[in-house]
Amino acid sequence: VKDNLNLGAFPRRAQKDKKEQLHHVFDLFPRLLERRKQIARTMSGGEQQMLAIARALMAKPRLLLLDEPSLGLSPVLSKELFNTLEKISDSGVSILLVEQNARRSLRISERGYLLENGNITVEGSAEQLRNDKTITETYLGV
Repeated sequence: VKDNLNLGAFPRRAQKDKKEQLHHVFDLFPRLLERRKQIARTMSGGEQQMLAIARALMAKPRLLLLDEPSLGLSPVLSKELFNTLEKISDSGVSILLVEQNARRSLRISERGYLLENGNITVEGSAEQLRNDKTITETYLGV
């Protein structure tokens, strides 16, 4: 696990703050600290997903692209992941999130786009989308 994280700090801008960044990702993902000496392929799917995000954060990105990060996660791990994504966003890292769980995604987002067959059908602030009765009934299953 630790070797994977160190690989993420490969870009030059991340090299000088590698220790600080390592502490930061361990704060975000305490389970990785517990498993820092474990071989990554022996971890659960949720733990591997956390490791992938943490490895990306080691590069000190300004933008994090995530495609279905909660796919296959238990409800508990999914909730934990979204809480962590909110912390990452609050720290100043922009996140472009593609996610089936629209309701939960809109809780941590500033803007939302709903796609049908690859086309944007609805867009607006996350608050607008959350509060629009037609959208919540049609797309969010409320």
